[in-house]
This record gives sequence, structure tokens and C-alpha cells, in this order.
Amino acid sequence: MPAEGLFVGLDLGTSGARAVVIDGDDRVRATAKSAMADFGANHRDPAIWWQAAEAALNCALAGVARADVRAIAVDGTSGTMLPVDADGTPLAEGLMYNDACEDAAILAAIAEHAPATSAAHGPTSGLARALLFQRLKPAAILHQADWIAFRLSGRFASDANNALKSGYDPVRAEWPVWIGATGLDMSLLPDVAEPGVPVGTLTPEAAALTRLPADTLVVAGTTDGCASFLATGVAEAGDGVSALGTTLTIKILSDLPIFAPDYGIYSHRILGKWLAGGASNSGGAALLKHFTAEEMAALSPAIDPETDTGLDYYPLPKPGERFPIADPLYAPRTTPRPESRAEFLKALFEGVAGVEALAYARLAELGAPPLRSVRSVGGGAGNPVWTRIRARRLGVAMAVPRSTEAAFGAALLAKAGADR
Repeated sequence: MPAEGLFVGLDLGTSGARAVVIDGDDRVRATAKSAMADFGANHRDPAIWWQAAEAALNCALAGVARADVRAIAVDGTSGTMLPVDADGTPLAEGLMYNDACEDAAILAAIAEHAPATSAAHGPTSGLARALLFQRLKPAAILHQADWIAFRLSGRFASDANNALKSGYDPVRAEWPVWIGATGLDMSLLPDVAEPGVPVGTLTPEAAALTRLPADTLVVAGTTDGCASFLATGVAEAGDGVSALGTTLTIKILSDLPIFAPDYGIYSHRILGKWLAGGASNSGGAALLKHFTAEEMAALSPAIDPETDTGLDYYPLPKPGERFPIADPLYAPRTTPRPESRAEFLKALFEGVAGVEALAYARLAELGAPPLRSVRSVGGGAGNPVWTRIRARRLGVAMAVPRSTEAAFGAALLAKAGADR
């Protein structure tokens, strides 16, 4: 039996917010978005995050029966964080997911104490940001999605996906004691729940602001990347998602976690399974080194996707690869070049497809289940010729994504929380 009522997903991206309302059959009943630029130029300002979130949320809710809403979940950019006082008021601007910590002592302390398999290593880790923010003497240090959810529930709570890069151990479901050895006061870290688990209900203020029922559940959310994965409709171990953007990001649903830091592979716990994956430097940027987007669109109809060029390319925008080959000096391979521009593009399409196949094979080698289907997202997913080349190389069904909106994935988590 499908759940009754309506369920809301709220997605905070780098430039705006989007809200999606679904019903018990997962049908989209309303959607709305807002741009942060409409509220100010500083995308690190938490006040702007909230204004954009509030605008998208209220616009989406205007098109549905608010009294039927049962739950809401929030996703945000992975690793974006801010310090707050005891009332939840920000003490500084947020540090974004790609803001690097330049304090060598902090990075050395993490490198010394964090296990090799932890996602907390590196200058863009959440733990590095937490150690920087600790100097402001906050009452808590929250991730972006945590803080937006706090504005709804009044609770300092996080989820296992956002907390991963801050050092959270999703296997043991705890903040590990080694975090304290880095110098961080662990009392500043929020409680953590698995995505899709209710963490509270709306505060009276939030209920009045949104005009939602006071007993509306606030459900632990996730990162924008994980929400986008859920939105595609994956459900079974072996379901994969390939994001064909500037880079090639591969994720697969697994029964067991996979941690292989040499390949940049980590696993998120989500809805009773594990989401494992990594990112290759191949992808759109490697193609744009040789062709414009307009040229690729014009040449693709001349390509026969049912035959092979016989060329063994490994397209990269420059030397260096992370996954499925871990080699910072790995050289691009795009020779010999056919005289035909269409044939050259075809060989590049085949090359990226080969990297994709090797990536899924690497995950299987490390313990992931056999690949059973692939859903494609990102700009490259819209090219039917390339999709057919990839389907032949992968040898599995190329399923159509249910949605590509992270907010839809967050709404599915809200529904899962209500079902609990």
C-alpha cells in the first residue's frame, strides 16, 4: 500500500534551492525553485540559503493542500558547514564544499589520526572546516542541510551522508573517538541519524511560517549527490548511476560498503543499503578538449553506434587519473586519430564508455555486486548515439531515470521517514 499524504523534498544547491512535493505513489504534485542571487551575491551567507529555501518551499506548497503534508527532508551540498551558537544563529559565513583549508597543522593532525579509509582526509574535508570553526567557540558545528533542517525542527541533527567527510563512521554508526585526538571538541558535532529516519517535528515557528501541520515530520536528509542518485529510481543492489558531466562519476547500490581511498571510493549508508562510487577525470571535459558541444551534436547523427572503431582511447583533459586507475601521472590516450572528425568523436565516445565499464568492473573487484542496470544523468546522457555505444560496452539495461532532481530524492527520503 502506498503511503498516504504528501511528502516534501528541499534541495540546497550551489546557486539556489528547489522544492518538490510528491504523493504516496511518488508522483510529483508540485515543484518550485529559487535563485540565491535574488537575495544577495554572497553564496556563503546562511541567511541567503534560508531565504532561497523558504521561497522555494512556500512556492511549491502554494500548489498543494498543505494540511496533507506529512514529512519533509532536506539535502545540501556535501561538506558545506557553518558554526552556530546555542540558538542556532550562525557565527560566521559558511565554508563551502570546495573551500580548502590552508592550515597545515590541522591537515597534519587529521592525517596523523584519521584511518586511511576515512573520508575526512584532505584540505576540503568537513573535519578540517570543523577544526577551523572551533576557534570561534560555537555551541555546534553543522552541515548546510543540518542547519536548514534545524530551522524547521529546532534540533541540531545531521545525517550519515553529510557527516561522512567530517569523520563519521557509517559502518559503526558513530563519531569515532580518534576525532577527539585531532583536537576537535566532539561535543560540537551534531547527533547523526541514517537518511530517512525522523529526527523531530516542526517547531511552532516553522509550522506558522510554512502553514504546515504541527506534527509534520522532519526527516534526516542527505547530500545533494546522494539525493540525485536516489531520484533516479535505483532500488536493487547492482543498480548503477553514471553522471556524464565535466567528469565521469560512477555510483552503484551495494549490500556491502566499499572503502578504497586510493581510488577515491567511499560508501554512504542509505535506506538499508550502501552507495559506493568514485569519480574519473574522464568525461565531458576530455571531449571538450577536442570538440565543442555544438560540434558533437552536429556530428553524432553520422556515427554508427553498432560498430566499433577498434581504437583503444582513454580520454582525459590532462595527465592524471583517480578512478578506475589511480595514477596522478596517467597520460591521456587519443591516438591514432582517424581523418574523419565523426570517426574521431566516435572513438572518444567509445573511450569514455570503456572507462565507465572499467570503473564498474573495479567496483565489482572491490566487492560491489554485479552490474544489473545503469541510469544516466548529466549533459552527456542526452546523446542517444553515445548512450547506445555505452550500452553495448556495458552489456546491461540502460534504464530511464525516474527523475534527475535532487529534491525528488529528498522527497523520497521524507516519504520513507513517514513510512517508519
